[in-house]
Amino acid sequence: MTQRFAFTIAATDGAARTGAIAMQRGTIRTPAFMPVGTAATVKGMKPAEVAATGADILLGNTYHLMLRPGAERIDRLGGLHGFMQWDKPILTDSGGYQVMSLSALTKQSEEGVAFQSHLDGSRHMLSPERSMDIQRLLDSDIVMAFDECTPYPATWAQAETSMERSMRWARRSRDGFDGGGAHADRAALFGIQQGSTFEDLRRRSADALTGIGFDGYAVGGLAVGEGQAEMLRTLDFATAMLPADKPRYLMGVGKPDDIVGAVERGIDMFDCVLPTRSGRNGQAFTWDGPLNIRNAKFAEDQTPLDPASPTAAWSKAYLHHLVRSGEMLGAMLMTEHNLWFYQQLMQALRDAIAEGRLAMFAAAFRARYGRPAAPSA
Repeated sequence: MTQRFAFTIAATDGAARTGAIAMQRGTIRTPAFMPVGTAATVKGMKPAEVAATGADILLGNTYHLMLRPGAERIDRLGGLHGFMQWDKPILTDSGGYQVMSLSALTKQSEEGVAFQSHLDGSRHMLSPERSMDIQRLLDSDIVMAFDECTPYPATWAQAETSMERSMRWARRSRDGFDGGGAHADRAALFGIQQGSTFEDLRRRSADALTGIGFDGYAVGGLAVGEGQAEMLRTLDFATAMLPADKPRYLMGVGKPDDIVGAVERGIDMFDCVLPTRSGRNGQAFTWDGPLNIRNAKFAEDQTPLDPASPTAAWSKAYLHHLVRSGEMLGAMLMTEHNLWFYQQLMQALRDAIAEGRLAMFAAAFRARYGRPAAPSA
């Protein structure tokens, strides 16, 4: 039987790595992009269709699932995999970010965060221990430590206070996860580095996390409004602080050119709502950059978004019609294409790293995609 969690690096190219994470429910090829299935569904897609795009793992959300339909109910129904009919690994985020961004009323303390549901106003408490318990009930394969996502911008003092609390919560998450019985024997736990854009705070956070010990490490607190240049500048120092023999996960990223820049800096895992949300809103990602299918210039365009896309049978003109008409099929086809494109990008990155030509690939990608970015330091 496949062991609980094993990360291997097959090749490196500069700071970038390609390899695999082996888990009981399957192998995750890295660098990996995780489609977001917030409420036990990737919107507009059947699980088999998501898998067919090349996805090895999905992301689910603790906050949303604890509120509806409820973690205990999902547990009674056999866990998240059986509930949504996805038999590959699932990573669940801890819920901390959504508590702060979606809840109408919150009260934060050392214990955790008391909050009011954005659905019905009911009151709840989410703590490191409760987050671990919910993710156990969901039967997540990769569990995220409970943390506080530091807002941007933040002063050094604000970022320090937030980071130190997250590190205390990381210790409690570790203890809560380890007490999870059989689930802890088949799942993995990732810690989350915080510290905003401050190098000394990122170092202190990384040291605290590695002192506790986790199966993988996430870079948190980015993609929160700081912009691509500042994100990449932070990754220039933050990523290398994390153990080289463990997966590194950049949370909530991102645009295709964000991903290329982060892979150059040693990131192995990504998630973002962008390909699905943009697809529902009429934006398609292509090798020549994003396009808005609503634009009138596509009304009689008989070419596909990409001749290799699973949506290639349908022209841009038809997609334009569907999206402008508000037809459900338009959102479904645009989402499918975008998820396919993201997985094609990840495969191209894996191939480029394995063949020692990542710099050449990244330069060609940026020139064609149309958003030049600073190369890694």
